[in-house]
Amino acid sequence: MKFLQPEGWKPAKGYANGVQASGEIVVTGGLVGWSKDQVWETDDFVGQCEQTFSNIADVLKEAGAGPQHLVRMTWYITDKKEYLANLPGLGEAYRRVIGRYFPAMAVVQVTALIEDRAKVEIEATAIIPYH
Repeated sequence: MKFLQPEGWKPAKGYANGVQASGEIVVTGGLVGWSKDQVWETDDFVGQCEQTFSNIADVLKEAGAGPQHLVRMTWYITDKKEYLANLPGLGEAYRRVIGRYFPAMAVVQVTALIEDRAKVEIEATAIIPYH
């Protein structure tokens, strides 16, 4: 896997501008911050994000992948102000579950998510290198 940092560009913080990889592709659906039993355990933004990260890690593990194989994450959030106000806690939760792997990312504010209590939904793509 190669992280793409064009010459002269200011480095991205907490994400990569681009990633180049080859191997077996693993794609998650839009995952939200409920438990494996689809039970909401918190309405806290950071808490939902941390559970979503755990859900992503579980799906990756099922494919024989881990957070180190992530190449892209697309986040859908319902409140930009809540996201920005919680960046320190969000970073801590991310590092607890995902570690220090920072794929290409996009964050999009949306009017609503299909699950009414969801504050975040994340799609993830990973690539397991060929051996």
